[in-house]
Amino acid sequence: MTGEKSVVDNPASLMWAVRLLYLECAALAGLTVYLVVLDLTSDSVNVGVAVALTVFAALGVAAIFFVARGLGRRTRGARGPAIVIQLFTIATGGFLLQVGPVWLGVVLMVLGVLVGLLTVLPASTRALGID
Repeated sequence: MTGEKSVVDNPASLMWAVRLLYLECAALAGLTVYLVVLDLTSDSVNVGVAVALTVFAALGVAAIFFVARGLGRRTRGARGPAIVIQLFTIATGGFLLQVGPVWLGVVLMVLGVLVGLLTVLPASTRALGID
């Protein structure tokens, strides 16, 4: 009976926000792997900047993962960081709209708005106990 109750208590809006956050985490992990390959195979002039960017991306993967896990566990304090991550996602999308690729900018902006909206919907707010 407990398993059925937990399914009822987890609103679809919150579960979709968590799934999309894990998708963001996987995409950033893929980018991090790509950056590692570039770091190892490139004849880069500025190795320090390349390594710093790769480490920053890896830290982003960890941050998004822990925020997604916190929201999945219905941790009250995970909503704020989830919103901040989405604001960064929207800002990155806006930058890509200016410098390209435009399609990726649009995807990131839509994803950021969608996850942010799903996180603050009343059902998600109630599930997190922030009412």
